[in-house]
Amino acid sequence: MFDVSAYGTDVKIGTCGFERTGMQVSIQDATGTELPPGEAGDICVCGPAVFAGYYNNPEANQKAFRNGWFVTGDIGYQDAEGFLYITGRASDMYISGGSNVYPKEIEEKILNHPSIVEVAIVGMPDPTWGESGVAVCVCRQGCSLEEADLLAWLENKISRYKMPKKVVFWDSLPKSAYGKITKKDVKEALLKGLPDDNG
Repeated sequence: MFDVSAYGTDVKIGTCGFERTGMQVSIQDATGTELPPGEAGDICVCGPAVFAGYYNNPEANQKAFRNGWFVTGDIGYQDAEGFLYITGRASDMYISGGSNVYPKEIEEKILNHPSIVEVAIVGMPDPTWGESGVAVCVCRQGCSLEEADLLAWLENKISRYKMPKKVVFWDSLPKSAYGKITKKDVKEALLKGLPDDNG
């Protein structure tokens, strides 16, 4: 357990903090083995502040718990001081050429482009790589951008294997009632071969 008082008012950019009283955090691989600092994996938690399980639903509990740890569904890592960083959702991850790709990291880079206001990256079937990323972007009002220009801008900002294979531009992205982009709908639309302008 980390000493909360040791951190005072110091803030680390990009972190969501560190474990508090009544909560333990562990970054684990798919087998439940704890990973070293800096290595991304399943964010798992346990302790008296964690809910005990789903009522009368052993199937849901089996999926949600592993070796006594609640598997949150988030992917992230801890630094050497115990600060936690969330890098994506396990459900968003896709595997390209044997490498795990977490779209959130790439989406955050793309959102730094001055012409982009929204983006969703999904893994799509690829005959060579198994899956490859498709970035669906919405341009800021009054702006326009070409696929090649965005990919060239992104090239030195992320590892090559994380680069989207394709970029399309839509007028808007589908959202839930809570205003969250629904990637399932994005992927379904892409699989149906909708026009690039989402028309």
